[in-house]
Amino acid sequence: MTITLGVECIKQVVSKSFIVGVSFIVLAIILLTALIYQRTVAIDPATMPIQSGPGISYRHVSITKRKRVLITGEQRNWYRIRLSDHESAWVPSWLINSKTPLKKSNHLAGAIIAIDPGHGGSDSGAEYKNNSGQAKYMEKTYTLAIAKRLAKQLRSSGAQVVMTRSKDRAVGLRERVRIAENAHADCFISLHLNSSPDKNEGSGITSYYYHRGKSKTLARNVSHQFNNLPLTNRGIDFGDFLVIRDTSLPSILCETGYVNTHKDFREIKKATFQKRVALDIRNGINHYLANH
Repeated sequence: MTITLGVECIKQVVSKSFIVGVSFIVLAIILLTALIYQRTVAIDPATMPIQSGPGISYRHVSITKRKRVLITGEQRNWYRIRLSDHESAWVPSWLINSKTPLKKSNHLAGAIIAIDPGHGGSDSGAEYKNNSGQAKYMEKTYTLAIAKRLAKQLRSSGAQVVMTRSKDRAVGLRERVRIAENAHADCFISLHLNSSPDKNEGSGITSYYYHRGKSKTLARNVSHQFNNLPLTNRGIDFGDFLVIRDTSLPSILCETGYVNTHKDFREIKKATFQKRVALDIRNGINHYLANH
């Protein structure tokens, strides 16, 4: 009788241990599956670029349909994904949940664009009325206004935007370059307004480049878009400005009107003009990226 009870007790202990062990195994499998699932993403070739490296300059990788893939790495805000046992690719992390279809004419999706609103903080830039003390007359106010509208245009096209400043604050020239370089931007666009020694002497829009090659081509592509604005398009020109000189990125500086010329300032302060300038720059960058 005692032996029988002992055997039954042992069976119960073994049974409970077995159940506990199996439960732990099942729980571990569930947790592991959940962790793996968290490191997976659904990619859709209809809504995001899929490249052989972390950037739009790399070769396009073609897949035929939407699929869930494992994330195996991350660089420059791009995810490295496992397509199969022997194939990996890269996708822009910020477009993972995008539902906006990619248009063949859109070359901005996946691009990283650095926007540099000139001046800021104690550095007002040029003024419509010198020493006015009023932000509504200052260059820094309108470079930021145009920059924000441009950022919105670019983001709606699937680009990631890096701003050297997004509010009224002072940023050093070399810091502006560093921000763009560290972001590995595909383009750097510095926004300014021109001024002349005396009021009402100058007028129009000029797109400056420093480096020949990609920067000059970018300037030409953007400048071509300004032809329908109410101010004269003065075309492209060489400009020895630190922010476009001391960078390895395709970089331009756009002077979108003369702030101390009445005719130009009347347009500069209009929201409609700012929107048109932003759209023109967006279209110019898109044309440039189509061939680079």
